[in-house]
Amino acid sequence: MAIPLSYNLRNLLERKTTTIMTALGIALTVAVMLGILGILAGLQSSFQATGDPLHLLVLRKAATAELTSLVTRENFQVLRAKKGIAVENGELMASLELITVISLPFKASSETANVNVRGLAPVGIRMRARNVRLSEGRWFTPGQRELAIGRGVAASYDNVGVGQQLQVGRGYYTIVGIFDGGQTAFNGELWGDANQLGTDAGRVSTLSSVLLQATDAAAIPALKQSIDNDQQLSLEAIPETDYYLRQTQSGQPLRYLGIFVAIVMAVGSSFAAMNTMYAAVTRRTREIGVLRLLGFSGASILFSFMVESLLLTLLGGALACLAVLPFNGLASRMGNLVTFSQSLFQFRVTPGMIVIGMGFASLMGLAGGLWPARAAARKDVLGALRDL
Repeated sequence: MAIPLSYNLRNLLERKTTTIMTALGIALTVAVMLGILGILAGLQSSFQATGDPLHLLVLRKAATAELTSLVTRENFQVLRAKKGIAVENGELMASLELITVISLPFKASSETANVNVRGLAPVGIRMRARNVRLSEGRWFTPGQRELAIGRGVAASYDNVGVGQQLQVGRGYYTIVGIFDGGQTAFNGELWGDANQLGTDAGRVSTLSSVLLQATDAAAIPALKQSIDNDQQLSLEAIPETDYYLRQTQSGQPLRYLGIFVAIVMAVGSSFAAMNTMYAAVTRRTREIGVLRLLGFSGASILFSFMVESLLLTLLGGALACLAVLPFNGLASRMGNLVTFSQSLFQFRVTPGMIVIGMGFASLMGLAGGLWPARAAARKDVLGALRDL
């Protein structure tokens, strides 16, 4: 015969202060874990949205990022002759690009951060039209010291409004537009003319990368193999989706640190739940004797106390989930160890994360409730009744 669930609920309500304090400790532990998962989910969502499945990014062999890659204009001319590159409206879909960084101050803060400045041609903008649209002002004019900036840059940094100027290399550039990159990493970049930026950065003949668009998915393997095997180039072609997916590695140290902290906190929270339940067993010795006298078995009492521990920790898990939900979609940033600049993204709370959080809370409930529940189930009936 099972003990009614209402018995456990009444006991938790009877000990309001202890219940709330223990639940808050559990909530803090689960919230830390969900916070780490939310940051990593936001990073992954941003980088996954950035790449195009028909795009190949060409870098110098062994280069880990565009910033550390070197591609010459002669290389670019050889690449343009490769078969399998798409042509739209008579224009070859190939963009020679330059990546450099500048330091910008955060809004309402004295701190600064590196931000990517991408030099490209108008064809590079058209190749990204699926993900990027102009939301304010206009695009830069080729050959001019002008910039269009991502929505994330405009929202996060100071002195970057339309009409303001920024120094890049030896030149001062006027911001003429703001573009919206949706969920992509482009929101954290500044775009200008590749030739002008190359001149001001002292990189006239050597730029960073080439973005190619294949005619279709079937043409990608042959085009990639042709570039990788060309000894004259010493370049490698990487699917753009793979390149940006690699950048999620910048969040791996945070993942490991977060898991370690969450485990340490979980152990402490489990002991807190255990102490709460042991205290409940001590206070309810007479109740346990009465339950045994009424015919409830030791297994029923063990199950009942386990359920009570689970309810306590699930309450904490629910509070943690409610606490992190308002942060869903919040603009966030983190240093990218691959690009040596700031990555801008949105904090994400997914249904899967909620399930993980509640499951994590349940494990703490099971770990913290097992031994107190066993102690309750093994209580001597006669000894418990003597206290009546």
